[in-house]
Amino acid sequence: MTDKLKHKEFIGSVHFSSEDDVFYGKVEGINDLVTFEGSTVQKLKSAFKEAVEDYVDLCESIGKQAFKSFKGSFNVRIKPELHSKAFERAVMEGKTLNQFVQESIEKNLKTA
Repeated sequence: MTDKLKHKEFIGSVHFSSEDDVFYGKVEGINDLVTFEGSTVQKLKSAFKEAVEDYVDLCESIGKQAFKSFKGSFNVRIKPELHSKAFERAVMEGKTLNQFVQESIEKNLKTA
């Protein structure tokens, strides 16, 4: 079960407001705030696709990149014990901690 939608390369988060009796969400991984909503699942999906198409058109018309750019570095917070075990494994395999983490992420993404 997932609370995400996908259209083209865009991902939308999905939530439900019992107070308003409506599904709603936002497009993730972009530099702008683009939201969508619908009173049924089908209307929500349609609104998401329409929001993505409108956003893509807007970005093209103003010459803006649609997706966030990623610089390739990020901070990860993990338990100190896990950090120690990862460091130890990396050293034992003759790798830096960065190499070990990158390979671990790559391995996990290949199996997804």
